[in-house]
Amino acid sequence: MSFDTRIFYHPPDKEEMMKARSVWTLAIAAAAGFALAGPAPEPKDAGGAKATATIESKSGSTVTGKATFTELSTGGARAQIHIKKATPGTHGLHIHEKGDCSDPEAKNAGGHFNPTGMEHAGPMDPKHHAGDLGNIEIKADGTGDLDITSDMLTVKPGPNSVVGKAVVFHEKADDLKTQPTGNAGGRFGCGVIK
Repeated sequence: MSFDTRIFYHPPDKEEMMKARSVWTLAIAAAAGFALAGPAPEPKDAGGAKATATIESKSGSTVTGKATFTELSTGGARAQIHIKKATPGTHGLHIHEKGDCSDPEAKNAGGHFNPTGMEHAGPMDPKHHAGDLGNIEIKADGTGDLDITSDMLTVKPGPNSVVGKAVVFHEKADDLKTQPTGNAGGRFGCGVIK
């Protein structure tokens, strides 16, 4: 028994060539469209409903910073926090229930903002405090940024409004599970949200 091992080449006809060109043209156009479109759009704010906080040093630290909260047209709020003069590493960041940073250790800020009575967890967990923003990474130069959105927060008046609360930067990383604070240690920075 023998097998024919010859290879036969059939050049594509004109119609096959046109189809192949059309497919390549569409693929190139789609790739160019994605490249021109750029990154995904930023969340849309609801016409300028904003609140801010100036974060001041507490508990003998040198931490300073700024937080901006923006109401989103899709619901919820966006939090953008910039920290300076902090120890490099991972640090917990939360919204606390009282807008009072007058104590040298920020104890007057109370516990985590928790209008729905949930347990402490990470911001991506289905159930968590409204004020659980998770952790912020501080670089070797002492700066760090956190940009997070939450459907559990608002800027506009209501039970979930951040206005009149405090944003608190913590000494250590939030373990995202220990009740009720995430074992994040002392309060190294505090700012009243206005």
